[in-house]
Order: sequence, then structure tokens, then C-alpha cells
Amino acid sequence: MVKLSVIVPFFNVQTYAPDTLRSLGANAREDFEFILVDDCSTDGTPDLLDRAAREVPGAVLVRHGTNEGLATARNTGLEAARGKFITFLDGDDWLAPGHCSRLLSVIEELGVDFVRTDHVQCTGRTRTVHRVPVGLRGVALRPREAILPAGRSTSVDYPYAWAGIYHRRLLEAGLLHFRHGLRTAEDRPWIWRLHREAHSFAVAGLLGVFYRRGVATSLTQIGDVRQLDFLRAFDQVIEETSRDPDAEKLLPKAVRTYCAIMSHHLGAIERFEPAVAKTLRSMSAAAMKRMPKDLVEDALNSMDCDRAARLRRLRRRPVTRAAAGVTA
Repeated sequence: MVKLSVIVPFFNVQTYAPDTLRSLGANAREDFEFILVDDCSTDGTPDLLDRAAREVPGAVLVRHGTNEGLATARNTGLEAARGKFITFLDGDDWLAPGHCSRLLSVIEELGVDFVRTDHVQCTGRTRTVHRVPVGLRGVALRPREAILPAGRSTSVDYPYAWAGIYHRRLLEAGLLHFRHGLRTAEDRPWIWRLHREAHSFAVAGLLGVFYRRGVATSLTQIGDVRQLDFLRAFDQVIEETSRDPDAEKLLPKAVRTYCAIMSHHLGAIERFEPAVAKTLRSMSAAAMKRMPKDLVEDALNSMDCDRAARLRRLRRRPVTRAAAGVTA
């Protein structure tokens, strides 16, 4: 029986994939499988994955015929997964030796739906520990209660799918799939849905995931139209949360987070191509008009003057029909 499935999408990461694949080998067990999803790479990544499929115990190689993006690649891995438990890793990151076994021990001991973990961010030679913004560790908690308060960083603001482990019952309940085609912010609607609908979770202070930041091919470093998928992602968060029985309590948090992310992108608008920057402005203005006015105003009042002024100016812009039609 497969105890754990590790889903690892790859796209044009030939420089970093060797570290990733070596770390999988250092986590191998007879009851683990590593699902390597090649999202139609065009560099040397496919050759590295062919070799890994032969040499890494438990490796299963799946290939896309066209590039689909991270969300869809993870879904492909979920469809192939046979494990009782599931975790993720990105193709340019890596794991400490034995991390998967430690993860598995924690979730089996606590008996929860999912466990979230801290991680190490790696930027060049700099290493920084990032913690799950939840104070209680090693005890079962209710995910819904970890969404709030609205004015503080909470568990839904720590969206990384690879920073945790998930029971298969979540997959069978339809809670682990990502929105098809999202190329950035794919973790945001995913983490919100998980916290609204799962029954239990816990946080463990394990430092075994190493997240590589500043990779030139990462979408976080590229200012093209794919970055605008964050708007689709947060539209989905708003739409789904508005249908929740606790929408009145949860929506202020969702709106505040959406506005903060919009302001962040608009504050760095010079990194976008000119046509993309124009679209970002119009789509952001339309998104603010779609949200409840009182919640948007509360969100702006909670920001510092510069960030709030940026969004207030944008809110006064006329909205085109095309921008107004962007929905989840």
C-alpha cells in the first residue's frame, strides 16, 4: 500500500531539478511514491526526469503534451496519486533528508485532516525561516477558526501547498484540486476552501522544506499577463466565501486581503509590460466595484495612506465592459 504521494510539477528548471530530485531520493521509502509531472518542459528538464524515473525509488513520471501551468500540473499529480496521504513540492525547491517520514508521523499521531509546517526561504545564500501564523503547535484545531481575525496575518495568508501534508479524504471530498489554468496565486482559493470546509488541522514546527526565491523563470519574477491570474484567484475566494454560512464574518478578511494584494501589484507596476499594466489597472478597478462597497471602504481605511490612496484613485476610474466581466 502507498502511504504517501509526493506531487512534484516541473517546468524548465534544469538548473534546480537535480537538487529537487536528490532530495526526493533522500526521502524514499518502500511505501512512498513521487509523482513527477513534466509540464511540457523545453530545456533539459525532461532528460533529468527520465533519469530520475529510473533511479529514484518510487518515482512515477507523467508528462503533459502542452504547458498547462502549476495548478493543472498539480491536478494531474492528484489524479495519479495512490497514497493515503498527499503532499506537494515544486520542481525548483527541495526537502531535508527524512522530512516526509517526519511529516507522516505527525499527521498519523494527531489524526487530523491536514498539517501545516514552517519552511525555509532561500534567496541566494540567505536562509530565512517563515512560520505558519498560528500560535498553537502540535494540537488539533478547527480550520475555520484559523481564518480570522481580519486585521492580522492568519493561516489563510500562508497559502503554500507544499508546506504541509493532507489526508486522502480531503481529495475524495474535492478539497485538494486547484483551479484549472491558474498560473499564479493558485494556492489562494485552495487554502481558503480548505479552511472553510475541512474539519481539523494542526501546525507542526518542522523545518524540512526549502523554498527557492528569486528564480528568474518563476512567475513571481516575470511581469507578463500571467501575473494577472491573481485577480481570477481572488475573485474565486470572494465568490465562494460570499456563499458561506459565515460570510458576514469571513468576507471582511477576504476583501481586505484582496485589496492588499492589489495594492502590492499596483505599487510595483513598473515591472509589468505597458499593456499588462493598463489591464491590471482596469481589472483591479472593476474588482473593487464588484465587492461590497462598505467592506472595500473598511479595507482601505485599515491601510497606510500611500496604499489606500493608490486604490482610491483607481476606484474612481471608469470600468470597461471587458474588465467588469472578470469573475471567478
